Amino acid sequence: MTRFAPSPTGFLHVGHAYSALFAYEAAQRSAGRFLVRMEDIDPQRCRQEFERAILDDLLWLGIRWSGGVRHQSSNLETYGKAVDRLRQASLIYPCFCTRQQIRSEIAESSRAPHGPSGEMLYPGICKQLSEVDQARRILSGERYAWRLDVAKAVAKTGPLEWFDYREGEVPAEPEKLGDVIIARKDAPTSYHLAVTLDDHLQGVTLVTRGQDLFHATHIHRLLQSLLGLRTPRYYHHNLILDHAGQRLAKRNRALTVRHLRERNTKPDDVWRLLNLGPTSRRTG
Repeated sequence: MTRFAPSPTGFLHVGHAYSALFAYEAAQRSAGRFLVRMEDIDPQRCRQEFERAILDDLLWLGIRWSGGVRHQSSNLETYGKAVDRLRQASLIYPCFCTRQQIRSEIAESSRAPHGPSGEMLYPGICKQLSEVDQARRILSGERYAWRLDVAKAVAKTGPLEWFDYREGEVPAEPEKLGDVIIARKDAPTSYHLAVTLDDHLQGVTLVTRGQDLFHATHIHRLLQSLLGLRTPRYYHHNLILDHAGQRLAKRNRALTVRHLRERNTKPDDVWRLLNLGPTSRRTG
């Protein structure tokens, strides 16, 4: 069972179409099921009109999914219970930092830790707060997120691994991503927690997604172990790049399926453009 899980924050662009078609074909090849999920936990950016447009574009491309569409915004209580479990196990801690505070701390550090993609990691500003200070700041109404204490979590689970169809068995190294956010200040979950729980609850057995999310799987494998969830197999496919070699993304105003449709492009033309479709049946 595979899935396509977009965030309805814009129209379906060609890069996302590639990911959807890739997952759909993987399900077709194995006579499995293909699911659609809306990752709509961001109330400021997600829009109903974008969701309707995404679903309409998928149908236009010839993609049919099994069952209804799961919405993360309708399952916040489920994520909240998982956060409570991690909190009771003392595996997460409240973080009161603003983005500006984190940037300032990193700027003042001569050896700030970096993640696998070159991004600077959370420097642990709130990790050393005492329980008294944590409680005082929470009771005062100060906004906070929950961060995973990765070192403590890894000590609890021991060595882990996961399987990627391109890389084979991959040793999990969640330490490389630092203490990631598990529940945001504006939502009782984060991408890492929600996607991991959703894949388990929906019975997904093969997660197909872009290579840019490869390193996130290290954290997802850790969460699976901590919460007693199944571990699917993964296929992190190539990314669709523009003429400048940049990854297609909404923020870069990537070419959308809606634009192609307005230019009278046919669905088969999109399949051929992405080198996918019933005639290719790629095995990767």
